[in-house]
Amino acid sequence: MSRRKKKLITSLTFSAFNEDDSGELIQLIAPDEDEGIDREPLSDMLPVLPIRNTVLFPGVVIPITVGRQKSIRLVKNSYRGDRIIGVVAQKNNKKEEPGFDDLYNVGTVARIVKMLVLPDGNTTIIIQGKQRFAIEERLKQEPFMTAKVKYLDDNFPSKNKKETKAILQSIKDSAYKILKLNPEIPQEAQIAIDNIDSPSFLTHFLSSNLSAEVDDKQKLLEINNGPKRATLLLEYMMKDIQMLELKQKIQNKVHSDIDQQQRDYFLRQQIKILQDELGNEGPDNELNLLKEKAKKKKWELEVREHFDKECDKIMRMNPAAAEYPVSINYVEFLIDLPWNDFTKDNFDLKRAQKILDRDHYGLVKIKERIIEFLAVRKLKNDLKGPILCLYGPPGVGKTSLGKSVAKALNRKYVRMSLGGVHDEAEIRGHRKTYVGAMPGKIIHHIKKIKSANPVFVLDEIDKVSSDFRGDPSSALLEVLDPEQNNTFSDNYLELDYNLSNVLFIATANRLDTIQPALRDRMEIIELTGYTLEEKVQIAKKHLIPKQRTEHGLKAKDVTITNEAIAKIVESYTRESGVRNLERLIGKVIRYVAKSVAMEDEYQKRINPAKVRDILGAEHFDKELYEDNLSSGVVTGLAWTQVGGEILFIESSLNRGKGKLTLSGQLGDVMKESAVAALSYLKANADKLEIDYRVFERYDLHIHVPAGAVPKDGPSAGVTMFTSLASVFTQRKVKAKLAMTGEITLRGKVLPVGGIKEKILAARRAGIKEIVLCERNKKDIDEIDAIYLLSLKIHYVNTVDQVIELALLDEKVKNPMIFDIKEPDNLVSQN
Repeated sequence: MSRRKKKLITSLTFSAFNEDDSGELIQLIAPDEDEGIDREPLSDMLPVLPIRNTVLFPGVVIPITVGRQKSIRLVKNSYRGDRIIGVVAQKNNKKEEPGFDDLYNVGTVARIVKMLVLPDGNTTIIIQGKQRFAIEERLKQEPFMTAKVKYLDDNFPSKNKKETKAILQSIKDSAYKILKLNPEIPQEAQIAIDNIDSPSFLTHFLSSNLSAEVDDKQKLLEINNGPKRATLLLEYMMKDIQMLELKQKIQNKVHSDIDQQQRDYFLRQQIKILQDELGNEGPDNELNLLKEKAKKKKWELEVREHFDKECDKIMRMNPAAAEYPVSINYVEFLIDLPWNDFTKDNFDLKRAQKILDRDHYGLVKIKERIIEFLAVRKLKNDLKGPILCLYGPPGVGKTSLGKSVAKALNRKYVRMSLGGVHDEAEIRGHRKTYVGAMPGKIIHHIKKIKSANPVFVLDEIDKVSSDFRGDPSSALLEVLDPEQNNTFSDNYLELDYNLSNVLFIATANRLDTIQPALRDRMEIIELTGYTLEEKVQIAKKHLIPKQRTEHGLKAKDVTITNEAIAKIVESYTRESGVRNLERLIGKVIRYVAKSVAMEDEYQKRINPAKVRDILGAEHFDKELYEDNLSSGVVTGLAWTQVGGEILFIESSLNRGKGKLTLSGQLGDVMKESAVAALSYLKANADKLEIDYRVFERYDLHIHVPAGAVPKDGPSAGVTMFTSLASVFTQRKVKAKLAMTGEITLRGKVLPVGGIKEKILAARRAGIKEIVLCERNKKDIDEIDAIYLLSLKIHYVNTVDQVIELALLDEKVKNPMIFDIKEPDNLVSQN
């Protein structure tokens, strides 16, 4: 072999250094290997060195770390002499002190090239395989094993033979294929294989580097017949190729994923190092901080176990995985949610009453209910929160009342608007499996307010709608049921949450649009519209001071008289609440603020005349009582969403064939009331001395002004009957009298609603007497006596009683004369 080839082969390294006589070894080709091993004279008496986990082949150089005492003595003794030893592999690599029985019978003569003594007491030697041998006789065990050996020759035919050439070429091709499939082997190995000419050494070299068990390598070492050894070697190499091909096939399938994972891993490690250098928190620190926070929470066992389970899941999760931030957000949500964090209720009932009276004028019922709740809570601390529903027209203070209740109870306040909500997930939340999943608004607001017992206002509960995504009002059934909401289930939370300590206050403008089952779960408290007097007081105590502050004025800068406030209420607003009133007061205040800012002279005391100058012409005309000079005109009382009003029922007769005409945008119920009144009048015409033939000879027209305003409801029944009785009898209606009530075909008067608003409307219009159903007396009893001053209330049960009260015996001026014989001739009598 040339010197250049020898140098190249010597420089090749195939695996890592390993200690303790075991593991994969550095395997080098001997520089003096040419056509076989050097044939220098060898002794047949050899010291035997047992090795583990490898087999030494002739022509190969390997390092070995010697740790056993016997082995160390053997090495040192041989190194001082001819440096020749016998190397034999152990059958059982776990045997610490092997004997001859624990060794294979065939080994390799080796020459110690170098010996190094390490600081830890171990000795490392570099040995070069020379020639195979077989143990013939075991000579001694101490101080180290010595044996008589017989040297074995490699019987390999000439390399020029076809069979030899073929098998060697097959071995080389297989070796090249292994080199191609196994990227861990350096490419220089191919050059080394190309430069090996000896068939015997080629088999030893490849056998030494073969990925095979010690038993398989030992079989190769023990075979004396060269072609047989080469054939077995080729068989092992083919198995190795099959394994490598299968491994490559598997690697190709996952190659892209592994590359991405490795890339992510290295990037994460770099980020982690940078974060550590900068003092920032990494994923592990973040999770540890969450665990520390969790230790301070007042959790029940079920919640804590669920939290620990989620944390264990996160620890096993790749921080770059899509689920990681979802899980982190979830455990943060569990920690932030107030499970047993309560604010302490203030049970000072007088203080609570003072706060409620200060913030809201009137609203006696709701104030009493809140004080009752506080009183019972003071006596029995585990009382469940009531579910209240404040029902009334817009602008009367339903929503703002919730803030006052929270202030009175010393609780936190949260408001959720339900107007337009049509997705059940808004209440119950989404499951975590969905992208962008979030908890429901109930749990979200509880978390945001950081209290488990706030005052929770569900605003506009009557405006909840439903579609294909579910019915939110059905989901609210659980929220607003005191017997169920202690285990409220949110899809995102996945745990039961106790809402029984929350004081829910719902607000609504209408009850008919609320689901019956939901309405049944709430305690309905009706808030009626404010009276003129109440609006004046609200403006003085709340609205004017608020507007002054918002516009930068002081109390001395402007004063608005009670008469001016009343002027704004009656002539510029038409509402039950005070929203528009506040806007108009703001306009007046802005007028003053402009004058102050421009340093102009202005009128500090605002009276009704000044209101007209500032706001312009009146927007609404006040409905006042009109005279009773005409027959068939009767004053009725009506309820609207903006309060009570008076209305006039007008009836007239003209020649015809008994046709009934109704006008004034009347609804179906109101039309039916007119028909019922006419039917009863026809049936009882004799009582009122009406000729029945007049119904057939004259057309009847009933009109309810104003014609542009839609009207409906049964409460105008008695008014219509009185109007019909007046026009057919031509009798006067009692002056300054108004009435309301439903009638039946039997002449019964039935109760109606909105009594307070109707009474107030009657007072404003100058009415002195009012006719009501007897069963409406309970509604009058609830009205403050101050509003009933100067009013006389008549209670009736039948329309006959109404006629006795409402119709005078006196005829109207210029009464109609009905000519039954000549129905086309209608004459007036002076």
